[in-house]
Amino acid sequence: MTRLGELQTPALVVDSAALEHNLRTMSAALPGARLRPHVKAHKCSALARRQAALGHRGFTCATLREIEGLAAAGLGEDLLLANEVLDARRLARVHARVTVAVDSQETIAAAVAGGVREVLIDVNVGLPRCGCAPADAARLADLARRSGLEVRGVMGYEGHAMLVEDGGKRSALVSDAMALLRAAHAEVGGDVISAGGTGSFDRNPVATEIQAGSYALMDTAYAKLGLPFRCALSVLATVISVSATYAVADCGLKALGMDHGNPAIDGARVWFCSDEHVTFAPEAPVRPGDQIRVWPAHVDPTVAYHERLHLVAGDAVLESWPIDLRGW
Repeated sequence: MTRLGELQTPALVVDSAALEHNLRTMSAALPGARLRPHVKAHKCSALARRQAALGHRGFTCATLREIEGLAAAGLGEDLLLANEVLDARRLARVHARVTVAVDSQETIAAAVAGGVREVLIDVNVGLPRCGCAPADAARLADLARRSGLEVRGVMGYEGHAMLVEDGGKRSALVSDAMALLRAAHAEVGGDVISAGGTGSFDRNPVATEIQAGSYALMDTAYAKLGLPFRCALSVLATVISVSATYAVADCGLKALGMDHGNPAIDGARVWFCSDEHVTFAPEAPVRPGDQIRVWPAHVDPTVAYHERLHLVAGDAVLESWPIDLRGW
């Protein structure tokens, strides 16, 4: 059996017990179709199979590659591309049920041209990203239906609320966002109200399905919220240089998602990251060759930097899974 010390670093490792805890905790909170796991957080069909085995047969995707990869892995029962695309022709070759988010005349036309049959009207509920104005949702739904598409309902992402540490403020932001989405749904119709994420999974009674993804692996940004999930993913790194007041390990900007800030290292203060290095001040002495765990602040882009993740228990590497849904 492979041991941690045999892995080439930096290496993406996932604690098997923490992962299992996270999957089962979320499954108990949102059983079956109440959860539509977002695979952008882990980009790994093997992990998606674990989620499907717990009854979550529909998945949320952010890219065409994720759609294609899940379909090829036999997980295409109900896939949602929760992202606007203006060239959907690749979807015509996918053997799966695919629903696409649309928020304009142009994205509706692209869905039709790509052979898509089902759509959700994407509504802007406060995050300045994709989504139509709530007042425009009914018009777009009518246009989609006249274009031959089935409108399954609406979706909206209250992403501006996800990492708000004050629970009361987070709940208020979610409530305000969902009031907009509920009003749009009343005009659009359909069975689906798709919304939410890890930070609002237990605060969104409006959505018929929650698009949580980060809960499975977690990161230090979400860990600040007091959620019932454990940080399962870290980057295994090797100390390569030691000075009087600091040390350096081989895990830098090209191995970590940094948009949510510096990573964390147990028993140390991280000073900064550069391309291939993390410089940190350890509380106890370290030596070149020592292995450390680096905990990312944002799991999604961290995973996308790596080719494989290693499922571990203690020092033992149980399995190695390809991150096969990377790319676009």
